[in-house]
Amino acid sequence: MDAAYLNEHKQNIEELALKLTPGDIAALVDELAQKDDALRYAAFSALQKRSEQTPDVYPHWDRFAKRLDDENSYQRSVGIMLIAENVKWDKEGRFRQVFGSYMRHCSDERFITSRQTIQGVARWAKHAPELLEEAIAILINIDVNTLKDTQKKLILIDILSALAAMRKVHPSGEIEEYVRRAVTGGILDKKAVRQLESLL
Repeated sequence: MDAAYLNEHKQNIEELALKLTPGDIAALVDELAQKDDALRYAAFSALQKRSEQTPDVYPHWDRFAKRLDDENSYQRSVGIMLIAENVKWDKEGRFRQVFGSYMRHCSDERFITSRQTIQGVARWAKHAPELLEEAIAILINIDVNTLKDTQKKLILIDILSALAAMRKVHPSGEIEEYVRRAVTGGILDKKAVRQLESLL
């Protein structure tokens, strides 16, 4: 099963992802370098879906980790999202080794990559509790005010969502104080505050 087949049957990609063989998975990891956006995205989607359910994408971890330093922001995002999805299967401590590189992308030069990195924290928080204190410190020190006005609210909601996930595993006075300041800081509108309250 290759990326072209998955792209043709994208409405069933979740079901197809569960039928992948180890050979299919290896081939799809290769397809992540495709120049064709549709094929590349189909490969990524299938690998991400498979990673949610089974550990058999995890053996390709090192290839995802290499993408953290890629010049291409799409490739960085692919690495970031597949790492976030596979931390649950990481019994070898590989995430600890790339944690600094991963978290650096919370302030990536590409806004979408920053968002994907921060959103990924909620995916792995309960699987790497030993890293949460460091992650909290990084997130609460992101200077939202340096962003464009159109970006501030989005990134702040991402940060608060990640903190909410971490708070369930690692309650922290720093999180509570950050949330209090965020709610009263003027960036979030009433709808966003209600959204935040539902998370917390």
